[in-house]
Amino acid sequence: MAEATPPRGKMRFRRNASSFPGNLHLVLVLRPTSFLQRTFTDIGFRFSQEDFMLKLPVVMLSSVSDLLTYIDDKQLTTELGGTLQYCHSEWITFRNAIENFALTVKDTAQMLQSFGTELAETELPGDIPAIEEILAIRAERYHLLKKDITAVTKEGKILLTNLEVPDAEGAVSSRLENHQQTSGDWQTINKLLTQVHDMEIAFDGFWEKHQLKMEQYLQLWKFEQDFQELMSEAELILNQQAELADVTGTIAQVKQKIKKLENLDENSQDLLAKARFVIIHGHRLAASHHYALDLICQRCNELRYLSDILVNEIRTKRIQLNRTFKMHKLLQQARQCCDEGECLLANQEIDKFQSKEDAQKALQDIENFLEMALPFINYDPETLQYEFGIILSPELKVQMQTIQLKLENIRSIFENQQACFRNLTDKHVRPIPFVVPASDNLVRSRAPFFSPTQVGVGYSFFQACKLFSKGKKTWTQNQSNTKTEAVYGCQEKRSSAQSSNLDNDNSLDILKNHVLNELIQTERAYVRELFTVLLGYRAEMDNPEMFVLMPPLLRSKRDVLFGNMAEIYEFHNNIFMSSLENCVNAPERVGPCFLERKDDFQMYAKYCQNKPRSEAIWKKYSECAFFQECQRKLKHRLGLDSYLLKPVQRITKYQLLLKELLKYSKDCVGSVELKEALDTMLDLLKSVNDLMHQTAINGYIGNLNELGKMIMQGAFSVWIGHKKGTTKMKDFARFKPMQRHLFLYEKAIIFCKRRVESGEGGDRYPSYSFKHCLKMDELGVTEYVKGDNRKFEIWYAGKEEVYIVQASNIDMKMMWLKEIRNILLKQQELLTVKKREQHNQLTEQNHLSSQQNDEGQQGAFIGAEEPELEHISTMVEVGESITSVQAEENTVWTEMSSPAKVSDEPEKWSSNYFYSSYDGHEEERPLMKPESEMAVLF
Repeated sequence: MAEATPPRGKMRFRRNASSFPGNLHLVLVLRPTSFLQRTFTDIGFRFSQEDFMLKLPVVMLSSVSDLLTYIDDKQLTTELGGTLQYCHSEWITFRNAIENFALTVKDTAQMLQSFGTELAETELPGDIPAIEEILAIRAERYHLLKKDITAVTKEGKILLTNLEVPDAEGAVSSRLENHQQTSGDWQTINKLLTQVHDMEIAFDGFWEKHQLKMEQYLQLWKFEQDFQELMSEAELILNQQAELADVTGTIAQVKQKIKKLENLDENSQDLLAKARFVIIHGHRLAASHHYALDLICQRCNELRYLSDILVNEIRTKRIQLNRTFKMHKLLQQARQCCDEGECLLANQEIDKFQSKEDAQKALQDIENFLEMALPFINYDPETLQYEFGIILSPELKVQMQTIQLKLENIRSIFENQQACFRNLTDKHVRPIPFVVPASDNLVRSRAPFFSPTQVGVGYSFFQACKLFSKGKKTWTQNQSNTKTEAVYGCQEKRSSAQSSNLDNDNSLDILKNHVLNELIQTERAYVRELFTVLLGYRAEMDNPEMFVLMPPLLRSKRDVLFGNMAEIYEFHNNIFMSSLENCVNAPERVGPCFLERKDDFQMYAKYCQNKPRSEAIWKKYSECAFFQECQRKLKHRLGLDSYLLKPVQRITKYQLLLKELLKYSKDCVGSVELKEALDTMLDLLKSVNDLMHQTAINGYIGNLNELGKMIMQGAFSVWIGHKKGTTKMKDFARFKPMQRHLFLYEKAIIFCKRRVESGEGGDRYPSYSFKHCLKMDELGVTEYVKGDNRKFEIWYAGKEEVYIVQASNIDMKMMWLKEIRNILLKQQELLTVKKREQHNQLTEQNHLSSQQNDEGQQGAFIGAEEPELEHISTMVEVGESITSVQAEENTVWTEMSSPAKVSDEPEKWSSNYFYSSYDGHEEERPLMKPESEMAVLF
């Protein structure tokens, strides 16, 4: 379509050409229909033809119908002679609506993003009201944004509805014609609606998580606030009860403290109820998968721990105060007893005892008083010290000792009067008058016989009697029989010695009973702990409900993890604990109790031998949820590994308790059996320790059990020396010693190198790499080596290598030499017995055979015996001075252990002598020993 004027058309062409999105191939120009406009257009094009020249063809059309030649009528509107239904204003309206909708969606997305960023970056306040306020504000903003999203969605749906054509039959062709035009707009709006829907879903999910976190944050703050309040209240109560730490004072003060403690106990009960409620609330939060699960569990454990401390502190304080109150009551009753005794003495005037009836009445009064005062008089000081030793202050001790002296003196006086009154009733004579000092003042003031200023704490009973007997001058002056006084003095000394011995015996009995009680109580606790572990851990491994928390491999390792703990529990629960409980009133039966079951304790060796494997499994699976759940159910503060160590600790505890029990049982019935039981437990510990070391030996070809019982094991420095031969000389021995761990068995000595396996801390286990094995039946030993008295030699007779062994000290060396000597002497005794039996058999056969057969049989036996004798001769270097292989041990070792006492007479030196590790230096070569001194050990 051409404009009315060519310049305007030219501008239109240029603008369309530059802004059209595609490539232009043809320009159709429709001339105006009026004459004047067509004339002006032709003239304008003619004069401006160069300006309209484009790089594509331009076709001038005379009429609208000419357009149909180039364009389909379906693509032209009705104004241009086509059939396309198109309203330009409506199209502009839709385009504006679509663009506005897209802009709204974009703004909404930005608002949601900024809101999420604000929630993520804003720091939360530290008080509960502020948290609740910010949570309410954010919820309100969420609802506003939610309304905006709903409005945008509604707007988009309206646009989609407007773009859809009705389904009437008359509009089918029109819908087909407009399909291409509307499909693009519809897809655009639908895409925007989909984007809005996705944003809404994401926003709802984000808000749900944020709201949950905010609510949990608020719950955590409330829980923490309750926790801090409980902690403050608990600390206040603990501080208040700490103020009652001083349990001394008068009986009224102690009563007041007990009353305060009862009030504190009531407050603590309220606090404990609150603590239980908070703990339950914490468990609920943990069960709801709170994000601060670890902190909540920690707070709950702290509350439990604090509750236990509070209960234990108040219980302990109540026990102490009650004991103190009981102690004051005893002292008060003892004082009353003393006062009543003083009154009784003061009222027994001499003029009342003129007849037998008066004396009998006075004697009955004394007996009634002594019967009433018997609990106080016979109260053992050691028992009193044991019962109240924790709360006894120096002041109470002084009061106790003072009252005890008073009671002892009163008893002594009454016993003397009893003797006098009995004599009076028997002989019917006037009694010897007994004068009590200052009786009037005594009755009036009710003062004690001995005040602390008069009688010190360290005074004995008879020293106190001397002070008291000052008032008895009249009575002593009237005594005419001095022999009676001398006898009485001897009786006093004898009773004093007997009282001292009795006190010592009572003290030992108390200590012995205390140790026995500890043995029984710890045994009960040990059995309970074993039962808890077996029921709470081992049995739970068979519980199908716990299989989810347990790796399958762990379930198959149950027997390795727990070892033979079940066997140990059965032994202690069914047999040993009841046996110990039967010894409560008979400490002398403790020793036989252990000795009768010493074989049963060998099960601990099996348990200890399995312990490294058990610890390896625990180290691998210690973080398993199964163990944590079991520990939570059992409410154990320590993990399973601590309880798996209990049998090892228990078997070492027995020997300590037996040692203490033996210390207080010297020269008592059963002390011999107790000593044997202690030795048995020590031997068991040694065998267990040796077995653990033997288990760590690697590289030995064969069965170590075939070497017999392990006697000893220890670390040594070892040099390897060499013998010089006429035809062969080995390398010189090394100067630097090798560190070796030696194991002494009944049939061999094993040389190993100690290594430490990889691990951390207590998990580093030693292992021993096998190096040498020396058979005992081919062994020789030289006790002294020049240069160091800690060294000795171990060698093979007839072999070139000599092992120079250096112990850490002399005692260790002598212990090893003693054990080696015992083993070799036993072997020699066995060889001697064997040779004697063979000789007897040979003699019997000689008597039964003829002379010729006898000679042949003798040759045969001698030939059969030669290898063994040759074997023995290569092992032993014996001089002519050794005449008997059955010499006593002390004789043999006296000869070997005294090299300085060598006879001055010339002796025959052995041709087979050995060099030390310093063979290359003449001045350091070991001295050659005579045959009488060289290795007489077998």
